[in-house]
Amino acid sequence: MDEKALYLKLWEKEGPVTRKVISRIPEHRSNYRADPKARNAREIAWLMVREEILLVDGLEKGVIAWVEEPTPTTVKEILDTYDRHHDELTRRLHRLEVARFEAQVPFTYQGQEVMKETGYGSAWGFLFDQIHHRGQLSTYLRPMGSTVPAIYGPSADESM
Repeated sequence: MDEKALYLKLWEKEGPVTRKVISRIPEHRSNYRADPKARNAREIAWLMVREEILLVDGLEKGVIAWVEEPTPTTVKEILDTYDRHHDELTRRLHRLEVARFEAQVPFTYQGQEVMKETGYGSAWGFLFDQIHHRGQLSTYLRPMGSTVPAIYGPSADESM
């Protein structure tokens, strides 16, 4: 299996789990944060959704330009955005030429280049970051009064 096929296999495996975790955020507790310095649940969910969109746009354009967008006020809006974009982003990744993954792709923030990785390096980095934040968000679920879905194996909340 080549690197693009491996990446897409894992992207497609992780997507439904990410959606499931986001969907468990209780709307009335979505401002929950584990610490005053931490993002709240909606902000974490929005970050994960934005990462997918900006990654694919950036790989296609040859530069990943991080643009801050205000966090939606409801979990429903975040989940709707994920649902509107994820499948099409997956199709676009499949269509992307391998050369785009192999080329250097600058990452910019506020017009300044902060990193320059290959497309593969950026893609893997974004996927791992999304998984990291999904784990962070999953630890918020019980304190918010929700349940934790199965992620890489059974969850105590789904085994009962």
